[in-house]
Amino acid sequence: MLHLPKMSYPICHLGRRGRSSCSSLISQLSWRRLRSSSAMARGGEGEELGGFSESMERLRNYERIGVPRGAGTDSGDGFDLGRMRRLLRRLGDPHALFKAVHIAGTKGKGSSAAFLSNILREGGYKVGCYTSPHLLTIRERISLGRNGDPVSAELLRDTFHGAKGVLDQSIELENGALTHFEVFTALAFLLFSQEKVDIAIIEAGLGGARDATNVIRNSELAASVLTSIGEEHLAALGGSLESVAMAKSGIIKQGRPVIIGGPLEEKIERIIKDRASVMNSPVISACDPGIRSILKCFARDDDEPRQTCDIVVDIQKDMKLSIKLHDLKLHMLGAHQLQNAVTATCTALCLSKQGWRISDASIRAGLERTKLHGRNQFLTQKEASAFGLQEVSLLVDGAHTEASAKGLSDVIRMAHPDGPLALVVAMASDKDHLAFAQQLLSGRRPDIVLLTETSISGGKSRTSSASALKNIWIKAAQDLSINLIDLGAVELHKLSKDNNCSFVSMSDNETMLIGYQVAPVNDSIRVCSQLLQSKEQDQNGLIVVTGSLHIVSSLLAAVYK
Repeated sequence: MLHLPKMSYPICHLGRRGRSSCSSLISQLSWRRLRSSSAMARGGEGEELGGFSESMERLRNYERIGVPRGAGTDSGDGFDLGRMRRLLRRLGDPHALFKAVHIAGTKGKGSSAAFLSNILREGGYKVGCYTSPHLLTIRERISLGRNGDPVSAELLRDTFHGAKGVLDQSIELENGALTHFEVFTALAFLLFSQEKVDIAIIEAGLGGARDATNVIRNSELAASVLTSIGEEHLAALGGSLESVAMAKSGIIKQGRPVIIGGPLEEKIERIIKDRASVMNSPVISACDPGIRSILKCFARDDDEPRQTCDIVVDIQKDMKLSIKLHDLKLHMLGAHQLQNAVTATCTALCLSKQGWRISDASIRAGLERTKLHGRNQFLTQKEASAFGLQEVSLLVDGAHTEASAKGLSDVIRMAHPDGPLALVVAMASDKDHLAFAQQLLSGRRPDIVLLTETSISGGKSRTSSASALKNIWIKAAQDLSINLIDLGAVELHKLSKDNNCSFVSMSDNETMLIGYQVAPVNDSIRVCSQLLQSKEQDQNGLIVVTGSLHIVSSLLAAVYK
């Protein structure tokens, strides 16, 4: 059960412990790796990868063009797993050479995968982790090594060229039907086998039953994890919450344990448990009555925001699991991330019951070292200075569903309960824009909402226009009886010349400004900053950039240019 304060979160001082300097060093190294990845993505990565990027670009990429109706269902409309199995067979079935944890779910997959990967690394295991999408370079999707570094350009290039003959033959034999995701998934499995990982944490791309990752057999599977079930990709997954649950429960394998994150609606949890029963698979719920998780307070330590939590697991039925983690300090913020940490903890305890050497100390250390770029990430003052910001904080989060908007709203309320607030939002066209807007506007009401645009996986076919998004946000505000002023199209160079409505309205704390801008995200941030600076308040302002991991990617690329 998740226990959270109803109205506010206390601010507490984080005491320094022996490992704090190590955590800081890991954080610094992580930023350096991201900076290096960004530089390569902008300039020499194509050359470094030696033809890999060009070959992949020729494959059908559903992240860019959108997934067909019914593609993720276990039906005649679903993706053909047969071609994925044939491809892997030609590559020597690399996925049969390591153990795996398979993770599916609407939200929380990447965070749970990161938590679990770091727990296992702290236990001394050689871990591979496969996730999607990426922010700055496709190499981020495959992580290896003690610190979970993105696969090196050299290793990815050599693996690709070593397999290129088989890949080209397979593409021809499959009449060009192999997709970008299928080929890259096969390369990830090949890399993990070549690097002799002890275990791989595999995130499903779409659904579960017909996802390219769902070739893992029960002989290789250590556990299945289902984080959450929501109404994303409905058309591709059958059109209902029940069909989504059925598609995602397709990763459950005969006799292998299943960890449910949740919380889930009773009827949805029943679908998963029924599937597990048919497969004779034991079920562990991260919402079991024997689990207590408490978010205690939020604090900043050396410009590093963290939340202090307790996780206590005491499950005595079936597979007995037990751990007490008091005053856990998580970089990953929000109640939803605490729930993801509980899910990862239950999975780690389940693995421990199977003979994996995972101590309580490893679980604590793994949870505490985990941070993901673009997930409730506060940029440091130095990083925010790339946009010329003064006395304004910058929070970036790839939220794009109603549920993730709720998580982001809770983090905003926790970390910035008072002071000026602005939202910069760009979204893909296949999201529930109205529900997303209503959820964010139901939390701390922003002073400014600026809608903008971003490319999706390098293309514009799935991009929502900024003007259309603005109209949806106006409707959401009106539905919630929020007073607003429509600024229309906003241009930075006009603000200082023509501020007769923009700046005057800022003195009215009950009125929200809303506008749109077709410009790079850094221009939108500067517009919001200039508008916020006209607010006559003692607290510093906060600008939140959200709506898609793709706009987050664009922002981080600007930071590390």
